[in-house]
Amino acid sequence: MGQYKDGNNGYGHEESGGLVVEKKLKEPDRYAVLLHNDDYTSMDFVVGVICSVFHKTHEQAAAIMVRVHKQGIGQCGIFTREIAETRVRQVRRKAQEAGFPLKCTMEKV
Repeated sequence: MGQYKDGNNGYGHEESGGLVVEKKLKEPDRYAVLLHNDDYTSMDFVVGVICSVFHKTHEQAAAIMVRVHKQGIGQCGIFTREIAETRVRQVRRKAQEAGFPLKCTMEKV
């Protein structure tokens, strides 16, 4: 089996002079993307954003929207940091373009 330039054989092991050293591969941190309730953003807009940004069905999006409306906050998904940041930016951009103050945040889980 060939080695990579860094001595890693591609399986989380490092070979050095006949000695195999196992590396512990850490799972990436995960982040929940959250929508926050406000008194101005329309429910239809929230459902549309959830469907388009988070690829949820209309029924799933409506359930998340109701949770946001009743509990003040609702989780749209859990992602790696980079994907969560992208989703938050997409929601904020769509809300700003539509003139809504919809707040979207992320938090480490």
